[in-house]
Amino acid sequence: MVIRALKLGLVPLALAGIAACSEETAPPPVDVLAQDPQLARALHDPLMVDPDLAWRTEANAVVAFRDGHPLPPIEAREDAANRAREASRLELLENGQIPSLPGYSGDSGVSLATVATADGMLDAVGGRTDCVPRMDASLSWSTRMPPTSSVMPHGMVQQAAGADVGTCVVRVVRYLVPVAVEDVLEYHFTKVDRERFDITLYKTPEAQLVAERRDQKLSVNVRPGPGGMTAVDVVHWRK
Repeated sequence: MVIRALKLGLVPLALAGIAACSEETAPPPVDVLAQDPQLARALHDPLMVDPDLAWRTEANAVVAFRDGHPLPPIEAREDAANRAREASRLELLENGQIPSLPGYSGDSGVSLATVATADGMLDAVGGRTDCVPRMDASLSWSTRMPPTSSVMPHGMVQQAAGADVGTCVVRVVRYLVPVAVEDVLEYHFTKVDRERFDITLYKTPEAQLVAERRDQKLSVNVRPGPGGMTAVDVVHWRK
């Protein structure tokens, strides 16, 4: 009988143990972003929009650029502008003081506001149109820009095309950024000035920076964009 009582006595003890376990405090939620910096960076990186996915009714044109593609609602809020401006200046200050912009040339440059194709952009700025057949459209080209032509921090890439075959090394990128035209010019001017390019600034028909040296040339066209943003076209090619 004693043995039977002992065995029966184990049952309430076991049940009490289970109840105690169920009452333990649940562990605090894990901060996944804090433990995974790559995931955090991916979630907070600048947004890029693939025009071929956004505009499914059009055939997948290889190097066609069109401004009519639907884009997410974008507005250049003051806080966004401040963050973009601060990020660009911090990047530039890592390599020294930021030089002042030179005066504008008295001549006129070219406008890319109504140009919708990569070959049209290359032709308008005097680039190597012979490389157009070797170009393809992909947002990945915006991540393969030369340091002198990199996309400004917080820039939202709309379209990109390029070629890197033989002597054809071309990059064409169009992006939006929530800062003023002068801020964009300061960023791109500093980049090319530090690499000893010969630089000319044009004010009309839109702001344009043309930079050139022995082996390469680039053009940066800047103008007011939608929603208070600034639209930027960067065309860079090897001669």
